Amino acid sequence: MSKWERKFGKYAIPNLTVVLLGCYIVGYLMTWLAPGIMNYLTLNPYAIIHGQVWRLITWVIAPPSSASSYRDIIFVLIMLMFYFSLGTSLERVWGTWRYNVYIFTGVLLTVAGSFVCMLLLYLVYGSGSSVIVSSICAIGAWQFSTFYINMSIFLAYAATFPNAQVLLMFIIPVKVKWLGIAYGVMLTLEMVEFFISGAWFSVAAIAASLINFLIFLLRSKNTLRYRPKQMKRRAEFKQDIKKNPKITRHKCAICGRTEEDDPTLEFRFCSKCNGNYEYCQYHLFTHEHKV
Repeated sequence: MSKWERKFGKYAIPNLTVVLLGCYIVGYLMTWLAPGIMNYLTLNPYAIIHGQVWRLITWVIAPPSSASSYRDIIFVLIMLMFYFSLGTSLERVWGTWRYNVYIFTGVLLTVAGSFVCMLLLYLVYGSGSSVIVSSICAIGAWQFSTFYINMSIFLAYAATFPNAQVLLMFIIPVKVKWLGIAYGVMLTLEMVEFFISGAWFSVAAIAASLINFLIFLLRSKNTLRYRPKQMKRRAEFKQDIKKNPKITRHKCAICGRTEEDDPTLEFRFCSKCNGNYEYCQYHLFTHEHKV
């Protein structure tokens, strides 16, 4: 447990995924019942610096797209259930504090990206072009929602549980790591396309989620399965298995569960523990490091 978690962990919001998805639902309801009011809730940096500071918070309820048909509504419900499963799994494995930090880092990066876009507009059109800047900011503000933050949850899940399987189109079983790689490439190409076309608000929204994920990778070395130290430990562990084929391949050093107890369990070696210690997904981020 880090010193920040010891000091501020009690303020972490439990079940944050439910809160995010609840914001989605409120946003969709408002677009159906009072669509005009959403223009006063989006992440418009120009409006924020002119007094509408509530936009710093209310933009999280902005839905990524409209749901005007029954088909759209069904798709939204499937998306909500999918991200509920991913988010709750990550919170259970990482812990509430760590998951909160990841989500709110994405939120802060998105807000910062919106102001960077506004500054770029002033640099391009000049300080006396407030009317043009305000108009572009009002349009570009609709590009900011928690959609890309939820996408960063998917990337984090793919990095944490690379061998977990999902049913593509509800039929084809695919390991989530391949979907994560495909999505990361798609996002990068999309961001380049938006940059070339000058759609800076879209670039900022995508970049915020990718930067958040990269920070996660750099600071969360335990989630990288193929670091050199872990590869060496895996090789030694496989040699032990060959010598004694009756033993299980994986065993949690805390609870003692193996893949024989639950085939769906994910196991990882901890790079901070001094020794060949392996933990299940429920104890990887919550155990005390052995030194």
